[in-house]
Amino acid sequence: MVDLDELFAVASAAAEDAGKVLLEKARVGFKISKKGRVNLVTEADLMAESVIVERILSRFPDHGILAEERGEIPSESPVKWVIDPLDGTTNYAHQYPCYCVSIACEVNGKVLVGVVFDPVSDECFHAIKGRGAFLNGTPISTSMESVLEDSLLVTGFSYGMEAIKLNLELFSTMMLQCRSVRRDGSAALDLCYVACGRFDGFWELSLFPWDVAAGSLIVTEAGGKVSCFDGSEVSIYDQECLATNGRIHDTLGNILEKSRAPSTKS
Repeated sequence: MVDLDELFAVASAAAEDAGKVLLEKARVGFKISKKGRVNLVTEADLMAESVIVERILSRFPDHGILAEERGEIPSESPVKWVIDPLDGTTNYAHQYPCYCVSIACEVNGKVLVGVVFDPVSDECFHAIKGRGAFLNGTPISTSMESVLEDSLLVTGFSYGMEAIKLNLELFSTMMLQCRSVRRDGSAALDLCYVACGRFDGFWELSLFPWDVAAGSLIVTEAGGKVSCFDGSEVSIYDQECLATNGRIHDTLGNILEKSRAPSTKS
């Protein structure tokens, strides 16, 4: 039997430890390298990830790990941790204070625990399946906005040129349909901001499991909806995500689906 409270306790402690690493490296400085044309990795990413993985495996040595920087550590266990030690690396590298630690726990293929910690604002979002969503221990819920024209949306851009071009078209379309669109550079925080009502909807292409695993659970537990653009069920292993308060979901999804090129779903 998997103890969800214990999984949450470990995830929460690991996220806090990693957040301390990020803040300290931001203060004293860090090395930056590239793993693509514009895709960065910092010394802080690697250090924070090590802290998270070590804490998890010291308590659960048989669990699987899927982490952004080190990839997958396979396991026979039904439990797999999905980790982004620094979501918003480009922001972090440029000292733009919008980044976070994201840790999710998947059991038998279902995400049951999610923690997203923003060390700059000291905000910790979390959810346990079936128990609601919380910000620093206080229950949160999605917004009540039901009119797309009055909605504040957020999106993100991948590092792939074709996906960037497509999302620029989607961005342009949506700017004419809603109050405004933001682009903050951290999918995990974007999802949490939908969950607590700061944004009414989010979409993005070319995502990875660690980008959305924790945040998607937090949105659904806050009363929102997460799907593919066409409204079909989404997995964290799909490459697209639409997350909203639920009230504008179909309207937003229909516009996105009609506005884009043939499906980019994996």
